[in-house]
Amino acid sequence: MFKLTSLNLNGIRSASSKGLENWLEKAKPDCMCVQEIKAQAPDLAGQFEVLAGLNGYFHCAEKKGYSGVGIYTRHEPSEVVQGFDGGEFDAEGRYVELRFDTPKRKLSLMSVYFPSGSSGPERQEAKYRFLNVIDPHLKALRQGREFILCGDVNIAHHEKDLKNWRGNKKNSGFLPEERAWMTQLTTEGGMVDVYRQLHPETTDACYTWWSNRGQAYANNVGWRLDYHLATPALAALAKEVSIYKDQKFSDHAPVTVNYDRLW
Repeated sequence: MFKLTSLNLNGIRSASSKGLENWLEKAKPDCMCVQEIKAQAPDLAGQFEVLAGLNGYFHCAEKKGYSGVGIYTRHEPSEVVQGFDGGEFDAEGRYVELRFDTPKRKLSLMSVYFPSGSSGPERQEAKYRFLNVIDPHLKALRQGREFILCGDVNIAHHEKDLKNWRGNKKNSGFLPEERAWMTQLTTEGGMVDVYRQLHPETTDACYTWWSNRGQAYANNVGWRLDYHLATPALAALAKEVSIYKDQKFSDHAPVTVNYDRLW
């Protein structure tokens, strides 16, 4: 089995102070994709370079204390790709891809942090621009590679993916245009939502993010924003998925999928 975890850290130093390393020592993922590290390369050297025997590869934002993604892995990649658009979103540190080319397949694992539009119209427009540029990138990548995109997508696709869907129809993360993009990605775009493949109808247990306002976490008023999106051949290898909620490292929960014979 290949154990792959995705987690939005909401700050790598914050997550570390809340016991992330201890959990990793017990969970022992083969690979962990992280988002929103909120750190620069010098901050990641040494203390954060290796977590539980995992070597880290990162794409940091130009702005300090903002965004940033990384992948920790036990396996040495054949290539590391930082960024995908050569402009606006590369500057924000939203994409890192590790390539593992073997006789069996050309495999990529990506950690991607989609923008949130919740802070206002300007960021919502940025979110739409991101969706418009990453879509052709993924389509082109599919022509020559199998891949799993792990990340905070900042979109709840279906009504069953958030608790209060009726009250969020006009809010970022559950807008019709965003949900339509997800539908296109998982139909014509050929990608598979691995969690939904394994648990098509799960509701309350599927949430991965909770607002820090009120008692959202205690009352499980959550959203499913964190995904494993895989090409069909790799999605077919997914055997089980779990969302870890016994400890709170962040406002997101780790999503772990066990894949069979990925290499």
